[in-house]
Amino acid sequence: MHNLRMAESVCEGHPDKLADLIADKLLDATLEKDPFARTSFEIMVTTGLVIVGGELSTDAFVDIQRVVRGTIKEVGYTEPDLGFDADTCGVIQTLDEQSPEIALGISSEGAGDTAIVVGYATREAPNLMPWHITIAHSITKTVSEYRKIGRLPFLRPDGKCLVVMDYEDGKPKKIEAVYLYVQHDPDVSLKQLRNLLTEEVVLKILPDHLVSPSTRIEINPSGRFVFGGPAADTGLTGRKIISDAYGDIGFSGGSAFSGKDPTKTDRAGSYMARYIAKNIVAAGLADKCLVQIGYAFGVSEPVAFDIETFGTERVDKERLQKVVAEIFPLRPLEIIEFLDLRRPIYSQTAVYGQFGKPNLPWEKTDKVELLKEKLL
Repeated sequence: MHNLRMAESVCEGHPDKLADLIADKLLDATLEKDPFARTSFEIMVTTGLVIVGGELSTDAFVDIQRVVRGTIKEVGYTEPDLGFDADTCGVIQTLDEQSPEIALGISSEGAGDTAIVVGYATREAPNLMPWHITIAHSITKTVSEYRKIGRLPFLRPDGKCLVVMDYEDGKPKKIEAVYLYVQHDPDVSLKQLRNLLTEEVVLKILPDHLVSPSTRIEINPSGRFVFGGPAADTGLTGRKIISDAYGDIGFSGGSAFSGKDPTKTDRAGSYMARYIAKNIVAAGLADKCLVQIGYAFGVSEPVAFDIETFGTERVDKERLQKVVAEIFPLRPLEIIEFLDLRRPIYSQTAVYGQFGKPNLPWEKTDKVELLKEKLL
């Protein structure tokens, strides 16, 4: 049976992703000074303006203006003719302390929120992620890197990529299409843009075994893309949660990540769920694994825990779930301590995916041998 799966990735200059990046840069700046700070930064970017809202509970001083403008400059919005730039945009902050009821629930070692969290792993790409989201992120990340180092100097910060993949019997068969949209200077021709992006980026990234003669590569199929970024479209934190996670092949608990400190169960719990799923697949116990955990505000134990392996398991599922619950910490504060999450590590997660990056603690496969020992 054939079916199509899709995944989207956006460049760091995309308005929504710029908002996510600012939120996590602010989180990192706060945690660097106060590892126990409570944050929930919500960012809006629009023409000439950044609004920093949400909650912040800390005694440390964070220079919000400096962090916001530094992030915008790092992304590449440095010229007034882009309609949005680091030096001239306004920055408004409207922050309040965390609700005392929420603070009390966390202090009692309960979950910081009611949340459904999801983790997924599959034996497709080398990072045990779905191929389509891995390819999409690789393309947008490469586009941004080439822009920054001057290899493709005519590019501007905004852009996005959609990868469509054909699956047969649950396994990736071929890439149906790649749609790449990149913002660019007005003096570059569409023909030159399309040729360079196709040859220098897309074809060098696509895995040979997934490319077929019918694979379509479309670069800016709608035409020129000169006007973009926050000047063209308002951006908000938390609007790319499927892109942040696993594409359309994985489930979503519905919560966003960026701007939230690790006491927010929807963030830390999602990382633990991915850690569990990845170790199960890496241990050869299943080819696909979906971990779902439910948390209720103020309750220290998970209220629900389930592992789905889609018929690919090599051990009894009930036994697998029992052993996993024994090996992996599932309480909110235990997760924070086990993964060492009170550190400024989050800005690297804000763009090009929260998962599949080798240097993040929830991507380790250090429980493989223990799982094998207990289950095989």
